[in-house]
Amino acid sequence: MLGTVLKQTVSGLEMVPKGIAQVYEDQKKVIGGREPQLADIVKMLQTITGERPTFICVDALDECLTKYRVKLLDSLNQILKKSPGTRIFVTGRPHIQAEVGNRLSGRIVTVLITPRRHDIISYLHAKLDEDTRPDAMDNSLKADILKKIPQDISEM
Repeated sequence: MLGTVLKQTVSGLEMVPKGIAQVYEDQKKVIGGREPQLADIVKMLQTITGERPTFICVDALDECLTKYRVKLLDSLNQILKKSPGTRIFVTGRPHIQAEVGNRLSGRIVTVLITPRRHDIISYLHAKLDEDTRPDAMDNSLKADILKKIPQDISEM
């Protein structure tokens, strides 16, 4: 994931910094070639983000396996320590909030976002109207969907 963030960050630059180009050239020389290691990627991101304001967005962090989430958050924390102008935006379910706060040294602001029942029902109506086989569903099934799904989502 951080390799992708690095690629996106570098692609926004006019020129690839010499240090980053050198790391990639050195990795090509390794037998069979390989991608830069996590520590190298973190150092490169620290270099780039230390020179300009940078925003890193990570969506659905809760869906990341715990062992990778820990490495990612620790790496992001290292970047923040060297790059005070960097801002990180993370989305995820509430159960990972404490972990994010601990791993990012408490430098977080939490915004709780919950779906509104009306929005869910409007979305479902739109999707049901797009159904390419409307004859496959009767009014009773449609009513059950419009009742059950908003109820289940509000419990999440």
